[in-house]
Amino acid sequence: MSNADVLSPGLPPGAPDPAAIARLAGELFAALPGRSAAGGVPVPSNPQPPGLSLPPGAAGPATPSVVPFGALAPGANLVPTSPQPPANVAAQAPSLVPHAQAPNHVPDDVLGAAPAYDGRVGSHATGLPPLDLPGARETSGPFYFLQDTGIPEAPLPAAPGGFYFVDTTSARTHTGREIPQGPASAHPPFDVNAVRRDFPILRERVNGRPLVWFDNAATTHKPQSVIDRIAHFYAHENSNIHRAAHALAARATDAYEKARETVRRFIGASSTEEIIFVRGTTEAINLVAKSWGARNVGPGDEIIVSHLEHHANIVPWQQLAAEKGAKIRVIPVDDSGQVLLDEYRKLLNDRTKIVSVTQVSNALGTVVPVKEIVDLAHRAGARALVDGAQSVSHMKVDVQSLGADFFVFSGHKIFGPTGIGVVYGKRDVLEDMPPWQGGGNMIADVTFERTVYHAPPTRFEAGTGNIADAVGLGAALEYVERIGIENIGRYEHQLLGYATHHVKPIPGVRLVGTAADKASVLSFVLDGYTTEQVGQALNEEGIAVRTGHHCAQPILRRFGLETTVRPSLAFYNTCEEVDRLVAVVKRLSGNRR
Repeated sequence: MSNADVLSPGLPPGAPDPAAIARLAGELFAALPGRSAAGGVPVPSNPQPPGLSLPPGAAGPATPSVVPFGALAPGANLVPTSPQPPANVAAQAPSLVPHAQAPNHVPDDVLGAAPAYDGRVGSHATGLPPLDLPGARETSGPFYFLQDTGIPEAPLPAAPGGFYFVDTTSARTHTGREIPQGPASAHPPFDVNAVRRDFPILRERVNGRPLVWFDNAATTHKPQSVIDRIAHFYAHENSNIHRAAHALAARATDAYEKARETVRRFIGASSTEEIIFVRGTTEAINLVAKSWGARNVGPGDEIIVSHLEHHANIVPWQQLAAEKGAKIRVIPVDDSGQVLLDEYRKLLNDRTKIVSVTQVSNALGTVVPVKEIVDLAHRAGARALVDGAQSVSHMKVDVQSLGADFFVFSGHKIFGPTGIGVVYGKRDVLEDMPPWQGGGNMIADVTFERTVYHAPPTRFEAGTGNIADAVGLGAALEYVERIGIENIGRYEHQLLGYATHHVKPIPGVRLVGTAADKASVLSFVLDGYTTEQVGQALNEEGIAVRTGHHCAQPILRRFGLETTVRPSLAFYNTCEEVDRLVAVVKRLSGNRR
């Protein structure tokens, strides 16, 4: 029996062992004159990912490491088989530039042609080390992604007053295990292929075809780092927070408050005391309406919203207005779907108490000039709330620069878990607001005669919160920070331009929402078909889009519609995926009677 048979069971007799070839190649590079034997670009070891079942008799990754008969030779697919759209070329270019130069000056891209190279370790080659999770196979050696990332660990920030007794100055805490996280320079400037490898659900197949997820305005998918961070919490930190002296309570509290600090940093708030965790944007707006609104809005007062709003930024204010005898006034939009600032100025008066507007329309993708809207509201003596549910994943948000009194968003719109969201509120505004729910965690002292409440933000976090998903949200924001929100926005803008260019000319297509400044939403209708029929045809090809009124009936009715087809894009989508959607819509268009 040959060494290949021993090292790689399941390979044909006499077949060369890919792992051995790759190892020898690594030793050859390390032994080049003038190079340190310990340096060099590591050869991927293809460790078995937790939970992945192997074929019978196999000892390595589930994906094949041997080139099948008749397949392309390793490295032959480096040349595209068809012309690449400009947006994809730009997004894939960073992966062709050595960004992990090693001491022996061998670029990491050399490994792309190694026979044992497996696609699932591509994130290592682009900078993301594997996570040191319980049950994962330990590795050792001089290779940067098997042992040492070469990047200093970032300290976990301490909350005001410090935490119980857990040392939060290192990512390796309490159990000695590594808390799942990526280094600050985990990715090159932007590489759509590396990004896609971070999202396990993108390897799903629907109706026998690769999943294309164009329903990002409804919810975004989660990178592996977020999934791992939530699993780590439940495996090692699960406890209620703040109210115990035992070790797990301290761990959970530290993780929860670290997530609050991450949110503060991500949106540019001045203090963690201005960050309140809620279930999502809907609950966030309800909190403001039922706490700040109940105290400050009275009979005859006015509340301004725009015609673009999601129902969650209409209904709570209607309820408040009905209860208080106030009035709702609406900023109109033009035929492109952009708000009319001149008309907005006419609505403002000394009865205006709050202006509540979205930063990006979920139905049309319109980017609203919220900075001007906030400034005008403040000049009129009103407060301002900005709904950032659709904006926070596409553009940089700095709440201090924006100047809004409240900014709200949901975790599941920015690659985090469902059931978690954020209210940012200016400290002086929050301190003047009564709690809107009563119970545990938000009190300083309770007697049968009176209750003393905590200061913000705890005052607004009654009961046991969604601790694990707050931690998951923190991991999602850290992931976006590593990619770079500016890089995300730039790529998505190119992708939206590509999609618009190819969808708009299709006979029978009517685009809904054509403002000059848009985020990645492309609502349309197709003559001869209901939106549901279009959605079903796309689903048959594995393409997920949202059809319906998108919880934004007023703005659709402004355009004479009840429903639209709404593809909404994210930074893990590609031009090839857009091409698949375009092909289906063209086929439907050609079959019209």
